[in-house]
Amino acid sequence: MKKMFVLVSVFIVITAADEKKSCCGPTATAEFAAFGKDLAFVALHEAPEPFNFKPASGEMKKIKTSDSVDANIYEVRSSEMTDNYLLVFHEWWGLNDYIKQEAERWLIELRNVNVIAVDLYDGKIAAVPDSAKKYVGEVNEERARTIIKAVNEYVGKEAKIATLGWCFGGGWSMQSALLLEKQAVGCVIYYGMPEKDVKKLKTLNCDVLGIFATQDGYINPAVVSQFQKSMKEAKKKLTVKNYDAVHAFANPSNPKYDKEKSADAHTLTSEFLRSKFK
Repeated sequence: MKKMFVLVSVFIVITAADEKKSCCGPTATAEFAAFGKDLAFVALHEAPEPFNFKPASGEMKKIKTSDSVDANIYEVRSSEMTDNYLLVFHEWWGLNDYIKQEAERWLIELRNVNVIAVDLYDGKIAAVPDSAKKYVGEVNEERARTIIKAVNEYVGKEAKIATLGWCFGGGWSMQSALLLEKQAVGCVIYYGMPEKDVKKLKTLNCDVLGIFATQDGYINPAVVSQFQKSMKEAKKKLTVKNYDAVHAFANPSNPKYDKEKSADAHTLTSEFLRSKFK
């Protein structure tokens, strides 16, 4: 009788675990990482164009984390004393020179904002698609969240923080905004995987700007439409701009870079961020 009770208990635990697994599905970030196994998705990302970047005011730094493995950031500080911060999240290529250039560009444009480009690859940078798909698949969500929390501690509790990311980093821009809770003042997603869980979205403290591409076969119009419905259900403000373009159209390292549409998206992003840091 005792053996039967144990077996029944084990069956109940396993069944409950299976039900939980089946109902919840993969996280938004895990779903994006899975794209790295899709050869068609990999083919969308041509190797970055060569680029020689010379830092003007930014510098690489290491910061302490709760798991005792230092994290890397590229910090560009405003000449003004300010508690405004913009966290920038790299594409699936890693924290390369293009992202560093973007960080410096945003400092010049916003002025009274410190900009931090966050390295979620722990120093790895991909120059070819095969390396990128490997690195994106190796990202440990717990480690990534630990890095973001370390950056939050680094900037302090008084900081007002906006987030911005592209592709892989677009999804993490969304996740970091959720992690930052009341310190989050704005979130910009460029063709990244949005959060689908309405319960999580209800905890979001800021407005979101989503920049998407209608020719994107992965973060596609159906995904964007569902995101709009979920944000509406969560009673959060979302502004979406869809461009008739391909995935990663705003990346200057992309051979299919669309200069005109990228400029328009940049203007929207700039207006959005300025409104959040007023």
